[in-house]
Amino acid sequence: MAMNKNTVLAWATTLMVIMGVVLILMGVYRYQEVAGWGFGTVGFGFFCIAWVFNALKGRV
Repeated sequence: MAMNKNTVLAWATTLMVIMGVVLILMGVYRYQEVAGWGFGTVGFGFFCIAWVFNALKGRV
């Protein structure tokens, strides 16, 4: 299986979305104090980066 640039970006987008969900869920369920806000913010940042990766597919 040959991985071109679009395939790599698709995998990166998928992994970033999964990690974003995991970080947000850790912030909600694992850390009830102020650290949960940090985990949620970083998870949201992962979503933003995944959105950029998705937008780059076909253009790079």
